[in-house]
Amino acid sequence: MRATAMLAAMALLCGTVPTEARITRIEIDRAEPAFDGQVFAPVGAYTRLIGRAFGEVDPARPQNAVIQDIDLAPRNASGMVEYATDIDIVTPADPARGNGTLMFHVVNRGNKLALLTHNDNARAAAKDLNALANPGDGWLQHQGYTLVFFGWQADVLAGDGRMTLTVPVAHNPDGAPITGPVRAELTTWQTTTTLPLSAGWFSGQTHAAYATVSTDNRTPLADGFLPTLTVRGKEQAPRVPIANADWRFGTCADVATVAPDDRHICYKSGFEVGRLYELIYRARDPLVLGLGFAVTRDLAAFFRTANADDAGTANPLPHGAGTQAIVEGTSQSGRMIRSFIQLGFNRTETGGRAFDGAFVHIGGGLLPLNVRFGQPGRAWGNQVDHLYPAYDFPFAYARMGDPLTGRIAGVLDTCSATETCPRIFHVATSLEMWEGRQSLGLTDPLGRADLDAPADVRTYIMASTQHGPAALPLPTSAPFGPCQLQPNPNPQLWTMRALLTALNAWLHDGTEPPPPATPRIDNATLVAPDRVAFPPIPANTYGGVSRPAVRFLAVHNPLHVLDYGPGWRAGETSGEITIEPPRVGTASYGVLVPQVDADGNDIGGIRSLFLQVPIGTYTGWNLGRAGWFEDGFCSLTGSFIPFAPARAERIAAGDPRPSLEERYPTRDTYLAALRDAAKQLVAQRFLLPDDATTLLHAAEAAPNIRNGP
Repeated sequence: MRATAMLAAMALLCGTVPTEARITRIEIDRAEPAFDGQVFAPVGAYTRLIGRAFGEVDPARPQNAVIQDIDLAPRNASGMVEYATDIDIVTPADPARGNGTLMFHVVNRGNKLALLTHNDNARAAAKDLNALANPGDGWLQHQGYTLVFFGWQADVLAGDGRMTLTVPVAHNPDGAPITGPVRAELTTWQTTTTLPLSAGWFSGQTHAAYATVSTDNRTPLADGFLPTLTVRGKEQAPRVPIANADWRFGTCADVATVAPDDRHICYKSGFEVGRLYELIYRARDPLVLGLGFAVTRDLAAFFRTANADDAGTANPLPHGAGTQAIVEGTSQSGRMIRSFIQLGFNRTETGGRAFDGAFVHIGGGLLPLNVRFGQPGRAWGNQVDHLYPAYDFPFAYARMGDPLTGRIAGVLDTCSATETCPRIFHVATSLEMWEGRQSLGLTDPLGRADLDAPADVRTYIMASTQHGPAALPLPTSAPFGPCQLQPNPNPQLWTMRALLTALNAWLHDGTEPPPPATPRIDNATLVAPDRVAFPPIPANTYGGVSRPAVRFLAVHNPLHVLDYGPGWRAGETSGEITIEPPRVGTASYGVLVPQVDADGNDIGGIRSLFLQVPIGTYTGWNLGRAGWFEDGFCSLTGSFIPFAPARAERIAAGDPRPSLEERYPTRDTYLAALRDAAKQLVAQRFLLPDDATTLLHAAEAAPNIRNGP
């Protein structure tokens, strides 16, 4: 009764706009005060709505026909393909006090990251983030955003608050199971004899595995296919076969007993840490994963325009004229947004825009969601997940030609043709430049000339940052996890807030956003990896922490054309993969990286307060230590190498970088430099005035500058 009454009351405050969005039913299981009733001035308290949304897709509509295997999905009595998704909504209790923006957060492998990326002090374990238990400083809530979390990735397993999506399994027209090859790159963080077939670096125990067609790995299938397992110490090392007699499809508590299981693998010698195991097997029953794009589109259309679902349940959110919708996501979720736009899903079934704006955070490349036996939880690393689909041309929003494939395309081609493109902020870190091939979105495919972005796209590179900033305090003794050096804590939060504020203003009142800020070829801030002038930094024990010498090896993540077979639609990152591992072309694309200053810090892009007044070198790369893909990239991790406290220490170590006492002779010198940098960033609209005040007060209260950022 409480939930029904609350929804009815909220509906009376909302406008009425007709809609044909294909969300058919909304079920709110719980309606309760969010954040234990905490009040966020000037908006007030928030309400949390938890439930499920049910929808259906017409496979005959042209904008749905692109979905892989939609024609092979079971249909209801009306000829529609059905889905159901988790929803979790946090909205102002008084809709009139919100800011008029619905922010649809594309969860990352089922996990809700919006509070972590925009609210200060909201860092927590994934299960706590998913519970929305800690709003931190509540910045998003103080601004008045309505947050819509939803499931879009159907192979994510429920648990620990993860959000998932239910979609059908595709079958052959005669009802027989669909089968096909799957390549499972298996890794582990502890030695074990049993792994799920989905046990990748990023998917771990949280993703459903595709079942093998047979648990007998010794007898070839009727067509002669026999599964294979190999191992290697690095991506670039040759694969070493593991005899089929030494492993089984199954689980094993010890090496003596194996229980057959079609979604697990047992290796009697034990899977070891820091090794890449590659299993290629024949799987069955692919999910129609591409429906995740349709779900995203249909939820946006419903919540921003509908009055009620088909059963008459009121839309619980403020909607109608003046409401803006932003789709926002981080990393994997950012790539999902780019593919969503590229495949034309920002056009609703009635021909309008699903989202007015898109905030793509650390999401270069595209996402292999619309794929038979797809594995959208995979990534694009130099060492892990290197050969999974993530970077097929087109790379950039602008339309251009690709000399390696002969294709002419851009990410915005489809939405441009229907005038349904959103305004886009593409926000990335230095690590995406080094490990994530982000430069391909900034230049021509061969890396010879800078690109001019389309009018409604702004790209911002946060200089000298890693994929997600390292938590403070940093580890104080080696080994630093799987890496050679301490991770990079240079924060993104303050830049992210300023940019989201700018995007929202652009949507609501047309305020022109800050100009793009990226490294560029024409001013020599974007260069080939072997042209980076990184300083020689010796081994040191500054602050009592022992660090090895920095070995700059000009490592990068090259990209070649990958051939996944005739059923693969490379230009759409969609289709059917039949060649595993893929054939690797000989010619490579022109991947470039940021040039650095004498300290080793990036020159181009947005240089944060802590980079303009540095206490050390912040990089977008780190190397793996012995036993962990040594001297390849340490996945998604940058480096921090502090300056020597005093001149005598750095001279004794042979460090060419000036010490802290040489840079900042007095505390007042340091604080004055911070104030000047903050003033400049505020003027550029890369730092909000209130956040500048917060940061300066924190610096003034700190006992000394060696406390770090």
